[in-house]
Amino acid sequence: MVSTANISRVLPRSIRKLGYRFMFRKRKILDPSPFIHCVAGRRGLEIGGPSIFFDISLPIYHHACSIDGVNFSQETMWEGSITGSRPFNYLKKQSGRQIIAEATDLTEIEHESYEFVLSCHSLEHTANPLKALIEWNRVLKPGGILILVVPNKESIFDHRRTVTAFSHLVSDYQTNTDEGDLTHLPEILEFHDLTKDQAAGTPEQFHERSVRNFENRGLHHHVFDLQTLTQSVLFSNFEVQHSGSSYYDHFVLCRKKLNHD
Repeated sequence: MVSTANISRVLPRSIRKLGYRFMFRKRKILDPSPFIHCVAGRRGLEIGGPSIFFDISLPIYHHACSIDGVNFSQETMWEGSITGSRPFNYLKKQSGRQIIAEATDLTEIEHESYEFVLSCHSLEHTANPLKALIEWNRVLKPGGILILVVPNKESIFDHRRTVTAFSHLVSDYQTNTDEGDLTHLPEILEFHDLTKDQAAGTPEQFHERSVRNFENRGLHHHVFDLQTLTQSVLFSNFEVQHSGSSYYDHFVLCRKKLNHD
């Protein structure tokens, strides 16, 4: 199976569009109404998008007022070339502003600027996920919404890896681990199932790409289950409103707490 993160590198554009849409139809959330209700007519921010998940599996894009986007670089494995301050096209006729920034450092965005934040299959690519979540909380208005989706390891190339201990995530936050960190590289190289990630190439090609992760952000630093994901958002001053898992994904709908405990 070719990972959805890398399918764009091995299939022609016309074919991969059909393939993407077919895969994401299988991942539809059975009752999207609690999610849609929280974003309808509101202004949001997406980290690491756009994602077909929020078009098809959970159709947030079709109900939001507007969405801006954050990507770490002007050149990514998933989107190709993008430009900061240019339109972020999350649907064919709907766009917001593209922001080039680290998920852990949204300095150019003012406090409490957005009513919701979206992230699909992005947090696991972040070396310091708790720092990222706290930063996403900062840019949300009081009571703002976070909709967060991470992969279920059983469906992808991470299935041989163990779930990252929450204590490890806390340690990364306390030591201010940066995005150049390669702590998990030996584990990844040993357990990454290349038969489920054909676009990564041979073991040698995957190793070469992985050691340059700061440039491409292809690695899954951490592996989440629903429990660890829930612990992470609670640590970051969110309240969980709704959560669930499928064979493909773990997801949570959270609300920013009005006051710190």
